[in-house]
Amino acid sequence: MPESAPNQPEAKETMHPRNQHRLGYDFKALMRVTPALRPFVTVNKYDNQTINFANPDAVKMLNKALLKHHYQIASWDIPEGYLCPPIPGRADYIHYVADLLATSNGGVVRKGKKVRVLDVGVGANCVYPIIGVQEYGWSFVGVDIDEAAIESAQKIINSNDQLKNAVELRLQKHRADIFVFAIKPGEVFDLTICNPPFHASIREAAEGSRRKWNNLGLHTAKGKEEPLLNFGGQNTELWYPGGEAAFLKVMATQSTRFAKQCLWFTSLVSKKENLRVLYNALQKAGAKEVQTINMSQGQKVSRIMAWTFFTPEEQREWLKKDS
Repeated sequence: MPESAPNQPEAKETMHPRNQHRLGYDFKALMRVTPALRPFVTVNKYDNQTINFANPDAVKMLNKALLKHHYQIASWDIPEGYLCPPIPGRADYIHYVADLLATSNGGVVRKGKKVRVLDVGVGANCVYPIIGVQEYGWSFVGVDIDEAAIESAQKIINSNDQLKNAVELRLQKHRADIFVFAIKPGEVFDLTICNPPFHASIREAAEGSRRKWNNLGLHTAKGKEEPLLNFGGQNTELWYPGGEAAFLKVMATQSTRFAKQCLWFTSLVSKKENLRVLYNALQKAGAKEVQTINMSQGQKVSRIMAWTFFTPEEQREWLKKDS
């Protein structure tokens, strides 16, 4: 097959049509808004600009540039070792759940501060609220069990005027809980989002990090310290007792307590076999509707599981309250 013409990015058809990152990374534009990215940019064998994705500093600088160029976030940073998420994938999640909300609104995407979203595990990076605020003008409550992560996310909010009145952060002091204590009595949300921890233990998380590192063509010498994963991640971000399946079961069970306080509950599900686990838990919980939304960024395939305790008619009635 002939090689692609240099410097001619092709649209990533698997990404959501509204995703700003469908054409890949425009490094020239990114370096203009963030000159500090320039030292990390190299040229590959196809004469296209890229970075070394095995270098956590390069990945972090790329995120800074992407958030500034596409989402007008002038100041963004995270502490060393915290999750530095791939922005295109996070954007896909937000766009797909925007479509989900539109299904109850005659197919029209809902925008504005009246749309309230709960981000379970907002993290130090605050990326989901950033994209949701800048793309759709939604209001967010971000919850996390890590106090340092909350402090980091708050710094990001305080440093960007467009986020100050749109994102509220809460520390979840009860580590066994997901929605309990995070949602206040009488409080309502149109949507919850979550990127759950998918490892079952610290050891499993370390093995996962080592595999990803090796896949990038890098190895550690015997007896040396484990390398930093290029996208980082603290223990609370990467693992949960029982892994993703156990986390999703707790989420499904606890969602029943807030069945009439949230229109749609959603979560990423990284492991295909866990879809059945969550679906069975939601059947027992009495969910009225369950949807699986497939997402793909290149070779990475993931899914969003969404569920509601409202009938279609009740969903439309919910929207009348916001009109």
